Amino acid sequence: MQENLSLDSSSFSPAVNFLQELPSYRSIARRRTTLLSRDKQSGTLLKPADSYRSHLEGEITENLNSQSIRKYALNISEKRRLRAIQETQMKYLSEWDQWKRYSSKSWKRFLEKTHEMTRHLELWREDIRSIEGKFGTGIQSYFSFLRFLVLLNLVIFLIIFVLVLLPVFFTRYKITNSTFVSIPLKDTDMQCTVYPVSSSGLVYFYSYIIDLLSGTGFLEETSLFYGHYTIDGIKFQNFTYDLPLAYLISTIAYLALSLLWIVKRSVEGFKVNLIRSEEHFQSYCNKIFAGWDFCITNRSMADLKHSSLRYELRADLEEERIRQKIAQRTSEETIRIYSLRLFLNCIVLAVLAACFYAIYLATTFSQEHMKKEIDKMVFGENLLILYLPSIVITLANFITPIIFAKIIHYEDYSPGFEIRLTILRCVFMRLATICVLVFTLGSKITSCGDTTCELCGYNQKLYPCWETQVGQEMYKLMIFDFIIILAVTLFVDFPRKLLVTYCSSWKLIQCWGQQEFAIPDNVLGIVYGQTICWIGAFFSPLLPAIATMKFIIIFYVKELSLLYTCRPSPRQFRASNSNFFFLLVLLIGLCLAIIPLTISMSSIPSSKACGPFTSYNTTWDVIPMTVTTFPSSLQAVIHGITSEAFAVPFFMIICLVMFYFIALAGAHKRVVLQLREQLSLESRDKRYLIQKLTEAQQDLRGQ
Repeated sequence: MQENLSLDSSSFSPAVNFLQELPSYRSIARRRTTLLSRDKQSGTLLKPADSYRSHLEGEITENLNSQSIRKYALNISEKRRLRAIQETQMKYLSEWDQWKRYSSKSWKRFLEKTHEMTRHLELWREDIRSIEGKFGTGIQSYFSFLRFLVLLNLVIFLIIFVLVLLPVFFTRYKITNSTFVSIPLKDTDMQCTVYPVSSSGLVYFYSYIIDLLSGTGFLEETSLFYGHYTIDGIKFQNFTYDLPLAYLISTIAYLALSLLWIVKRSVEGFKVNLIRSEEHFQSYCNKIFAGWDFCITNRSMADLKHSSLRYELRADLEEERIRQKIAQRTSEETIRIYSLRLFLNCIVLAVLAACFYAIYLATTFSQEHMKKEIDKMVFGENLLILYLPSIVITLANFITPIIFAKIIHYEDYSPGFEIRLTILRCVFMRLATICVLVFTLGSKITSCGDTTCELCGYNQKLYPCWETQVGQEMYKLMIFDFIIILAVTLFVDFPRKLLVTYCSSWKLIQCWGQQEFAIPDNVLGIVYGQTICWIGAFFSPLLPAIATMKFIIIFYVKELSLLYTCRPSPRQFRASNSNFFFLLVLLIGLCLAIIPLTISMSSIPSSKACGPFTSYNTTWDVIPMTVTTFPSSLQAVIHGITSEAFAVPFFMIICLVMFYFIALAGAHKRVVLQLREQLSLESRDKRYLIQKLTEAQQDLRGQ
């Protein structure tokens, strides 16, 4: 028996020595001295397994009421042992602690069941799951993003409905015992209060169609637009409802809600993108070993996914080739390529400037000729003048991506960067056109040469209620964008599908091919519509409801287009990358929407002939006036918060918090690097063991 023990110990010792030769062991051995000295100083020198087990048991003992064993990375037998420890310790708790424990577990089960039930109530759950199964997670993310915009606009409409529309509705139709309050204007010239109403005489039959498409005529006086709410307050039995303050608060509330909701959803995608910032070798490995989308059940989509992976690998190899080419460039070639890029970017800026100038001219021409009597022009001419800015913006959004796609090929960028730069230029073009339109209207509103402008602060002759007319422009943009989407699907995509299906032998049709369902283009289209909604909701309170209906119809139109008329693009997107990209573009649109709204509310004088802010110089003046009605102590607190004495320390605290999170992110990045190093050591261990095993096999064969 002793001989066997000696043999076992002698055979075990070389195995230990062999394992100590592993690359990972040698790397850890260099750090062991610092760890040992640290443990000796603290007096907790334990084996790793014992230390972890004792720490784990202590943690479970301390956090018995709040922690779950499922969160620990342990095998089933270890979890059962820990659960037995928990049940044993439960016997020694008081009845109150046991009740809290059981009630906490019951509440968690209730929340899990509720969350599971609410999943079945999700909008378009089955449709989106079917799309995911047929076309993968990239296209599914587009329809999920569209569902998010439907819910966002619905919540925005509910905010405006509760704060503005509902009190006015109850008072106007005598549902509650309340009356409208009207404050007489002071220090305001009577010319500024003139608001000519459209005549109700003989009307041509097509005038109602024009009014419905442009928001003029009978729609101008409805609750759809800003001018309908010429109310200073609503007097209830016990209090007076300040409608101007509620109108402004509803605007601030829906902008803040949109910002918080977008940031919350984008943080998740940002975490995934941060984790996926891998090296090129890891990118190849991820595409080969983990690039398959297991949600795909359709054979054609599986073939498409294969071609997509091949395309991504070719793109990665092309990027690697371009990186090597850049590294081998001479100084003359570098100067030449940067000069060419500078020249091409000047062309891009010239194209953008030409589009913006065309929008400016179209808006100016439309505003100058819009006041003509309708009987002086025919139906088509009148409609063309009303929709001229929308037509020019749509043409610019259609032509510029084609120009940008041609220019980018000569700039010698990598394929991935070409896609990102082209999308960035298209995003800027689409969203900046709306801002150009709004700023053009603002310049026309605030510029005039007669005395009326000096009295009112704006061009009262052409724009007696300028907020309503800005709302009409946003309404026309929304309606025209919706008409274009439907027209392209019905009169371009569907006939193209028929030609490709039944006339495939023609060479021209083969070159034209079937329409691709390009995710970035479709996303830019709905973000464009959402930006219009954010800007126009202040001037047209019912615009979010129209946007909600529009996006619902677009969902079904795009679903039918995807299933029957279009084919998925071979350049597919991952769901995580797509969601983050969609929300980033949406966040850019929100920031661009806030700029003109802030300027119009704080700088341009409000209309004196319509709207809830006739008693105020600007829309924002309602906030200081409301603060003056507060108690003196509360006023002092508010003035202190808005003063420089509070702003400077607050800014310093924010900077310290930001620096802390930057340091925390750096620490997490170092941990990720260490984990990657451990993974590389694991691969070295495998190669080392395979090499030793091969040597041992060769020795056995030699014997």
